[in-house]
Amino acid sequence: MADQSPRKKPHRDPTTEPIAIRWLLISLAFTFLALFLIVPLGAVLIRVFQAGWNSFAATMTDRDTLSAIKLTLAVAALAVPFNLVFGIAAAWAIAKFDFKGKTILITLIDLPFSVSPVIAGLVYVLLFGADSWLGPQLKAMGFPVVFAFPGIFLATVFVTFPFIARELIPLMEAQGTADEEAAITLGATGLQTFFRVTLPNIKWALLYGVLLCNARAMGEFGAVSVVSGHVRGKTDTMPLHIEALYNDYNTGGAFAVASLLAALALVTLILRTLLELRFGNGAGHK
Repeated sequence: MADQSPRKKPHRDPTTEPIAIRWLLISLAFTFLALFLIVPLGAVLIRVFQAGWNSFAATMTDRDTLSAIKLTLAVAALAVPFNLVFGIAAAWAIAKFDFKGKTILITLIDLPFSVSPVIAGLVYVLLFGADSWLGPQLKAMGFPVVFAFPGIFLATVFVTFPFIARELIPLMEAQGTADEEAAITLGATGLQTFFRVTLPNIKWALLYGVLLCNARAMGEFGAVSVVSGHVRGKTDTMPLHIEALYNDYNTGGAFAVASLLAALALVTLILRTLLELRFGNGAGHK
């Protein structure tokens, strides 16, 4: 009798597509990147070159531009370490412990992703502005918040604090608690366990999150625009200064500052790519 058993279909890799489909998808991806990334960046560089070196140097040495650069770097230098501590603490608590309110904490961490940065800035104006109860009290004590550095710092922290925590939580949950339990069993203290076991296991994800947090801190516009007051030479960050120069029809100066901000973003992108390659080699878990 003939074999009536059904024939098994040959195994097909679900990730393998015909070469025409693959080239079509690749072409669409590169076309999208060209239209929305490469062309805008190229336009910025072209305008800078058209304005000439003298215009670029004059803009970069202008007092207001230098103030905007210093303020941007200062805010990022303070906001990133603040979020670094918060991100590690939040990820540690969520990934390593079970407690009531854990879901609420995760939701609050994700809040800046769903709330408009402009709304976040407006909240700080309502809390610390001239019409609030707390704002005039702090200003009378010599510690103004709105239209000053503290307000810009608070707004930047709000929009950037999910980045580090969100990079660490999935990795730490995947790693579990076996390594920490072994270290404690062998007599390690809590700090020794953290610095010798937990931190080496998350160092690459931590650096990745820091890079993303730093990039957002330097490029934030909406929340900072609301709380800064746009005081040139005092509360204008680089994104705000670009807008101010462009509104003054100083397009050469605006594109010069934009090129510097774009260069900082490209440096961040390069570092991020290197870390991704490192992750690809399995170092993200070690």
